[in-house]
Amino acid sequence: MLLTLFLFFSSAIAIYLACDYFVNAIEWCGRHMKLGATAVGSVLAAFGTALPESAVTFTAVVFGSTPEQKEIGVGAAMGGPLVLATIAYAVVGLALWRNRQRLARTDHLIKVDQARLSQDQLAFLAIFVFKVALGLVAFALKPYLGLLFLMAYAVYVWREINTAETAAEEEELEPLKLRPSSDNWRWAALQVSLALAVIALASHIFVSQLENLGAMLGLAPHLVALLLSPVATELPEIMNTLIWVRQGKERLALANISGAMMIQATIPSALGIFFTPWLFDGPLLASGIITTVAIIVLYLMFRRGKVNCKQLSCIGFLYAGFALYLGWAI
Repeated sequence: MLLTLFLFFSSAIAIYLACDYFVNAIEWCGRHMKLGATAVGSVLAAFGTALPESAVTFTAVVFGSTPEQKEIGVGAAMGGPLVLATIAYAVVGLALWRNRQRLARTDHLIKVDQARLSQDQLAFLAIFVFKVALGLVAFALKPYLGLLFLMAYAVYVWREINTAETAAEEEELEPLKLRPSSDNWRWAALQVSLALAVIALASHIFVSQLENLGAMLGLAPHLVALLLSPVATELPEIMNTLIWVRQGKERLALANISGAMMIQATIPSALGIFFTPWLFDGPLLASGIITTVAIIVLYLMFRRGKVNCKQLSCIGFLYAGFALYLGWAI
């Protein structure tokens, strides 16, 4: 028990420290690639930190030898968007509220392009509803539809790169942590690679210890797989948002969440549709419904153009509602 707790907290700390190095280096990589700050968050950072959880889905659906193992991959593909649409956005709201004095904020408003964020939610909603609808029906051509999700992500990346923006405060980059005296792209790429390696290893340890804690506490395996494991696999994105909010760069934090959500809605979904029947049971359908509700709420909030950090924090209650449902249903 003591070893499990030690590894659990140590891996969480390692993820946070590695993410600090990662966001520092990925901003330098974005500058060398001449990308706008929002593209750095939504494409580079999101793709990098999404690799661990995408690997979980890939391993489960491609190499899983039993239906139960393949179901883990489907659960990861559904649980990731749920965590991002609820907990990740709530973390941004709470972090901004806690840091408002240090950031010299006189109000609680989130200073981002909310019209752009509302469009992101609408695009994600269309893809996600289609993804959930496919989980309700069975037909022979379903595996081929996985290609549509890959195409959708390619279009999203093209759009983000070509419409990216950068604010004045986002032009100021901290010195490269691995080599402060240099801004050479090779050092930045090396720092990104090392940070991602640590994130992947620490995330694997964190998920394993979380599953061990669930077993020790007598939690049902379905409860751990659908409720706790997705939180663990999305921890790098959540850590990134905390670091960027602390630096007063909430645009990058929110762009990172939007980008990660789009990845989770497309790439793991495509893998699941390619290699599994992609049919939902009650808990999976419930996760899809809660995620859809969260996205609709976020769309309506951002469309108004005056979202404050307290309102954004409340989106986390939807995840609590899902937890209550699972506790009752399983």
